[in-house]
Amino acid sequence: MSIRVEKDSATGVALVTLDRPARHNAIDLETAAALGEVWRDFRHDASVRAAVVTGAGGQAFCTGIDRSADVPQPQSPYSVDDPLLTVGPKANDLWKPVIAAVEGMACGGAFYLLGESDFVIASDEATFFDPHTTYGMVSAYETVFMAQRMPAGEVARTALMGTAERLTARRAYEIGLVSELTGPGGAATAALRAAAVVASHPTDAVQGTVRAVWSATEASRTQALALAPHLVALGNLPPERQAELFTSRRGRGGFRLR
Repeated sequence: MSIRVEKDSATGVALVTLDRPARHNAIDLETAAALGEVWRDFRHDASVRAAVVTGAGGQAFCTGIDRSADVPQPQSPYSVDDPLLTVGPKANDLWKPVIAAVEGMACGGAFYLLGESDFVIASDEATFFDPHTTYGMVSAYETVFMAQRMPAGEVARTALMGTAERLTARRAYEIGLVSELTGPGGAATAALRAAAVVASHPTDAVQGTVRAVWSATEASRTQALALAPHLVALGNLPPERQAELFTSRRGRGGFRLR
């Protein structure tokens, strides 16, 4: 399975692990569907009162959509089929708290998950970046999600610099994307510890609080996401040209940490 779910009945916490380490936990169509199913199942599972989402292998939390995934697109500038839009807990109407635990890289479509987590804990070796513009793609959905977590100037720089820069975990902590830093390999443990505390509180009050926090930015986020398909359809290079750019740049180093 591309997703592992481990439930601790004593604490009421579920650990959800993206389990595709050979692909840096990139999300294919099967994984996207499985994630949505996990969140929907948690809605009806009273034994789960909080969750942690992380990636297997330590090298990456998630690197977004798997480039081998075939996602046919409608021939219209007014719509885009994006399987990542349904991978987050909020998109599946789950209001139990979800904490993201980041080890290694989190890039591109990983921001869909980070944007719908309630807070983020990261190892001090984690890095964050958005490669879209480098490969001729509009960073629309990703920037909308990150604008809920980061100052606008930081969102713009992260998106526009593409693969040339990566945010260090320390910088991500300084700008508010990350709420806690841990030593290498410690993110999931810290997230599980925090989730156990949250899960110990009355769940109706917790879920109401999650919903209230989300509502503070939901209106602006919904409006921005409504524009995203048009920007993607109009601004993306054709898939074959994206593939050329991706292939020509594969293996290149030279990115700057900041």
